[in-house]
Amino acid sequence: MCIKDNMLKYENGLSKYATLDKDAFRLSNYCGDIRPNYYRDIDKIIHSLSYTRYNDKTQVYSNNTNNHISKRIIHVQLVSKIARTIGRALNLNEDLIEAIALGHDLGHTPFGHVGEIILNKISLGCNEGIFMHNIQSVRNLMFVENNGLGSNLTVQVLDGILCHNGEKLLNKYIYKKKSKDEFLDNYFNCYKNKSNVNKLIPMTLEACVVRISDIVAYIGRDLEDAIELKIIKRSDVPKNIVKNLGVNNKEIVNTLILDIINNSYEKDYISLSDKIYDTLNDLIKFNYENIYLKANSEDQIKEYEFMFSVVFNKCLYIINNNLTAYNIYKVFLDKMTDEYINNNSKERIIIDYIAGMTDQFFLSEYNILKKI
Repeated sequence: MCIKDNMLKYENGLSKYATLDKDAFRLSNYCGDIRPNYYRDIDKIIHSLSYTRYNDKTQVYSNNTNNHISKRIIHVQLVSKIARTIGRALNLNEDLIEAIALGHDLGHTPFGHVGEIILNKISLGCNEGIFMHNIQSVRNLMFVENNGLGSNLTVQVLDGILCHNGEKLLNKYIYKKKSKDEFLDNYFNCYKNKSNVNKLIPMTLEACVVRISDIVAYIGRDLEDAIELKIIKRSDVPKNIVKNLGVNNKEIVNTLILDIINNSYEKDYISLSDKIYDTLNDLIKFNYENIYLKANSEDQIKEYEFMFSVVFNKCLYIINNNLTAYNIYKVFLDKMTDEYINNNSKERIIIDYIAGMTDQFFLSEYNILKKI
């Protein structure tokens, strides 16, 4: 018992708004060990197969040979570091922050947000509900990992992942405590309507930190990647953004972190100053117009749509005809529990399979399946 107490000493100096280890609860009972709850969740996440696949998943630019361009794994690590910096300054629970940050993008599809949009259309078309990567990240950890048994993470971590929504900037991030049933209602309602996803409020202040850190992590780094690829020039960045946030990722991250800390210290919410909030909105708009909306051409998007359709429909054909020599059986279904197979539609199983693919594995599968 003294060893576990030693591992929890850091909690003595935490803010009254921090989430403590004793607050943790899970969807299923489990046998603990010397590790605090959220610390153990970190271990579960980094040992998951979904985490391993971050290495070859698109951040913004797909099929790029420049080794200095961010992959999903780099973004996730940056979110974790930025969020832990803010969390430490605000005396919040860094273990909980790190677990949410490392798990927040586990459900991302191959080819990033373009793949996410395409898979959402497929999911809606076969009556499987909304597909978004935050929902799928939670699904992976609840129902897909560990051969379909799930990882049994704390609800605080699952909720933070579900609520991260790094595409929507707020001036004030608040939290609302939830029960297990309230979390599950939030999760299942996300499949019904996209508006339910946009209305999500996390249950911890730590999750609020990760949510804003997601934006801090990608906004300047994506700008640097675009400059590296000569898609834009640094001189293209509007002067008010350079003046108020900085000229490069280092300055932008530093400005945003300090502003968040200064405006959130000893408060029960996370906030930005008005000037920095307005300027960050300007930078987000600049990035969308000059980077994200131009990252893939219309022809590339049409090609991806065709490829996703082929992979989905061929996998459905394979399952319907029990063609067990193909990869959906060899690398996925053959390893899953009977409970997973029996409790999910064929369409949902294929969506799980495709969502978990890396970019290169998806391309390999397409080249195999198009010949059927």
